[in-house]
Amino acid sequence: MPRTSTLTPLEIPTGRFVQAPSVALPGFTHHYPLTIYVPPGYDDDRQYYPVAYMLDGQNLFGDVGSYAGGWHVHEVLDKRAAQGKTVPLVVGIHNGGLSRMSDFSPWDIQHNKGRGEAFLTAVVDVILPLIQTEWRVLQGPQHTMLGGSSLGGLMALFGFFRFPEIFGRVLSMSPSVWVGDGEILRYAADLPHTDGARVYVDAGGREGRTMSGGLAMTALLTAKGYVDKQDMMWRPDARGAHNEPTWRRRLPKAMTYLYK
Repeated sequence: MPRTSTLTPLEIPTGRFVQAPSVALPGFTHHYPLTIYVPPGYDDDRQYYPVAYMLDGQNLFGDVGSYAGGWHVHEVLDKRAAQGKTVPLVVGIHNGGLSRMSDFSPWDIQHNKGRGEAFLTAVVDVILPLIQTEWRVLQGPQHTMLGGSSLGGLMALFGFFRFPEIFGRVLSMSPSVWVGDGEILRYAADLPHTDGARVYVDAGGREGRTMSGGLAMTALLTAKGYVDKQDMMWRPDARGAHNEPTWRRRLPKAMTYLYK
């Protein structure tokens, strides 16, 4: 009789998580925990992996600790790994709680001083070298992603414009382009096109000014020479809301675009 496999189609290799010690950033009083997703197979070879730095790290994986449920990023990436597709090592940078609004905005917002540029500079100066030393990650903008949603999505775009030599992959879900009355549009207006980049932007039809901000950002990128579905992707979502379940639903296609 033929041998029957004990594996089911649902059994796929899974990555693992490492809860790194909280990181102190110069100029900031809060210490920022890091949750690292290590791709399946990382421990079995000496391969180097692309790296994705993602904000609001407490929302990325499981539902515990997330306001409205996690993104389940690990499930999306485990499936990609099982299909032989590119999978990054993910560094989830937890937010600073009450300081989130200030940390994640390059401009003043709702009576909070915008410290986003200083925060990203500290991430580049402290967290990136730490990860590059401790983990086998590829370097260069084509291998380095910055991602987030809402204010985190704004920061992903700002990080790309501010540090194009570092972040060449952008995951910007429902970005808060409205901050500073659209200041990021003015900030980026005269910046050149960045060759080799991939910029993903989306927004939902139930998000009001976030959708109009996404459209404005897409128009700006198009005017700079970015081409939809090539070095940028604009994904409007008519039924999308401003919450984690919506971002979780859109994540697989975003990863497919960013890591073809």
